[in-house]
Amino acid sequence: MGVARTSPAARFLATSTVWYESSMGTPEVDAWFRELDHPLAAEMGRVREIVLGADDRVAETIKWKTPTFMYEGNIASFNPRAKAHVSLLFHTGASIPGNHTLLEGGGETARYARFDDLDDVEAKREQLEAVVRAWCAMKDGA
Repeated sequence: MGVARTSPAARFLATSTVWYESSMGTPEVDAWFRELDHPLAAEMGRVREIVLGADDRVAETIKWKTPTFMYEGNIASFNPRAKAHVSLLFHTGASIPGNHTLLEGGGETARYARFDDLDDVEAKREQLEAVVRAWCAMKDGA
């Protein structure tokens, strides 16, 4: 028999005994996650880790009754009403420089990132990190 392979998602769940708490996050958002009743809560927790880990300048808080990521303004917020996938709203995503295929939408302002499951989150990790870093660089005038 060959060696069993596990997906990044399975490894995340196996090593994350308390997936809703983040060493980079805030107690306020940890508490929000503890109360969250969502079919993709673990996926949302993993997206949170990736966003917070993408750049040390990113902070989080609760705004509009949901976790919101910030650096020199609002970067993105979860839309917890979406149940079939994780929806991350980039409030002014259209202004983020670069060609970010992760971001969906055609309006003048907002963009969304969509994640179907933990494997999809891991597959899109580098793209999500790139969007967050582009935001930070833009806000610093780079």
